[in-house]
Amino acid sequence: MKTIIALAVGAVLAAGSTAALAQDQEGAKALATGVCSACHGPQGHSISPVFPNLAGQQSAYITLQLDAFRSHERGDPNARAYMWGMASQLSDTSIKGLADYYAAQKPAVGEIGDKPLMAEGQKIYTQGIAAQGVPACASCHGKDAEGAGAFPRLAGQHADYLVAQLQGFQSGTRANAPIMANVVRSMSPEQIKAAATYAASR
Repeated sequence: MKTIIALAVGAVLAAGSTAALAQDQEGAKALATGVCSACHGPQGHSISPVFPNLAGQQSAYITLQLDAFRSHERGDPNARAYMWGMASQLSDTSIKGLADYYAAQKPAVGEIGDKPLMAEGQKIYTQGIAAQGVPACASCHGKDAEGAGAFPRLAGQHADYLVAQLQGFQSGTRANAPIMANVVRSMSPEQIKAAATYAASR
């Protein structure tokens, strides 16, 4: 973890001198591969579940999140620790360039989880939990968890990252998506883990 934090601090310092590069697509690529890759990995394939995979993510979603980091609207602990400083250096043009760059990368391949967990997760993802007022995840994120527009791609994401985000919505530490706060309000830890494991596997 100390190594990850050191890399992130170094990336923040570097961002001030490199953010201006992302005024076009080539500049965005240079910024992504030279700064963002310290945490999010080459072409957006991160090796740590602390940091999400960005490869193949919806451009509109990335734009919304970078805007939220920059404005401090998204205040979950890792947003504060890593992304507030990074996003503060980005212009609207830089954000669009980065979002488009990552959206164009090949998504990570999902990992299959424990069979019983996957079976429960599939039910939640495709059918929801009517008794608890939980809608089907697929209704917004797509049948293959590919996402659409402002709704993020979940397929190929780190399952542990998805669990952390759902827990953040539930606790209120991540408060920039009121829809998700309502969705996960009544879900148990086991249901959250099952839904995240299935979605990530797609």
